[in-house]
Amino acid sequence: MRLVVAITGCSGVTYGVRLLEACRQLGIETDLIVSRAAEQILKLELGKSVDDLRKLATRSYQPDDFTAPLASGSVHTDGMVIAPCSVKTLGAVASGVAADLITRAADVTLKEVRPLVLVPRETPLNLIHLENMARLKRAGATILPAMPAFYQKPQSIQDLVDFVVGKILDVLDVEHQLYRRWRGLKGNDY
Repeated sequence: MRLVVAITGCSGVTYGVRLLEACRQLGIETDLIVSRAAEQILKLELGKSVDDLRKLATRSYQPDDFTAPLASGSVHTDGMVIAPCSVKTLGAVASGVAADLITRAADVTLKEVRPLVLVPRETPLNLIHLENMARLKRAGATILPAMPAFYQKPQSIQDLVDFVVGKILDVLDVEHQLYRRWRGLKGNDY
């Protein structure tokens, strides 16, 4: 399996980093694109650099590199995840504006009818955000807000992050053990 992983400039870069770690552990190839704004957030929130993330990825590209293979639908991938996805990036993708490699790769993913998962972290949402999400859903994207559940009784922030990353992998039909599945009120497996 080969996934494009993009990290954009909003709070919650830990989701993209954890996704890269999980993909590496699961043997999934990753093509990484980190926006310029995300580079700053990585340093602020996690004390990490883009070089730290490149070590987790199979391949990485500059966000302004339109000559990268990911800019073409002829390069096969099994989908793309933007985690976190800024509302700026979400709006650009919803409008078909390919202003950088992230938005171009997302556009290619949609036009090639491959899974596109966007993980917005903004809250609260205004009407424009919601309309852009609805537009992307109609175009075939999955909108997966960074909203962890609590039925698995998380003991740490990492547990909450793992739940969201696990849901991303669920959408992509990837087996994982990142969170405990709902077992019903009587503990039955479903």
